[in-house]
Amino acid sequence: MARETVEPVIKFALLEEVLNLARANSLWPMTFGLACCAIEMMAAGASRFDLDRFGAGVFRPSPRQSDLMIVA
Repeated sequence: MARETVEPVIKFALLEEVLNLARANSLWPMTFGLACCAIEMMAAGASRFDLDRFGAGVFRPSPRQSDLMIVA
């Protein structure tokens, strides 16, 4: 019986690779924040900074639905 290879669930990337991915596609970040980081993420989605004009305004509630999760 042949062994199947499975892609890893968690992938680590350099910042340059993530920026290139963001330039090529619309990223959907996951809404996950702890303490003050969550407040800054909410502010980034608000009208003053407006992430939606960069195509990243659709915050997803689940890792399955998101393209990017930033852990700060």
